[in-house]
Amino acid sequence: MKKQLSHFDQATSRAKMVNVGHKTETTRKATTRCIMYISQELTDILDKGTLEKGDAFTVAKTAGILAAKQTGLLIPMCHPLPVNYVDIEISLMISDNIIRIQSVVETTAKTGVEMEAIVATSIAASTIYDMCKAVDKKIIISKLGLLEKTGGKSGRFYNEKMEWDQL
Repeated sequence: MKKQLSHFDQATSRAKMVNVGHKTETTRKATTRCIMYISQELTDILDKGTLEKGDAFTVAKTAGILAAKQTGLLIPMCHPLPVNYVDIEISLMISDNIIRIQSVVETTAKTGVEMEAIVATSIAASTIYDMCKAVDKKIIISKLGLLEKTGGKSGRFYNEKMEWDQL
């Protein structure tokens, strides 16, 4: 069976919001990740906790959680979802000058939370960038993607390319 884009009306060639009214509510979870490449100078500052703007990781976690809850307002074809749970982990990999960000989002709804997790991770990374750009203008936000999703009709999906040792 040929896969088709779900948010595209073949007859009119226009974007559309998918009707999920007939679907059953299930618990759904999505995990996303990204990495940030940073300078040695910024690594040292973050490691010592001496960033002038404050604790970038705590602010980034808060921003990511808030963003996950607003995804339906930010992305036109996303349904607004009740978010049961958001967890964001941010790790400084001192020897590699890398920041790892992982977000887990859970809902009980008729559609998945992949986009909420993607938005949480990307906004957490963007917040770190904003707070650190005065020190390092060469920060790179990279390799944002879905690691795993569970629930719904399609069941479990796992993307081994998003394992930390693959990034």
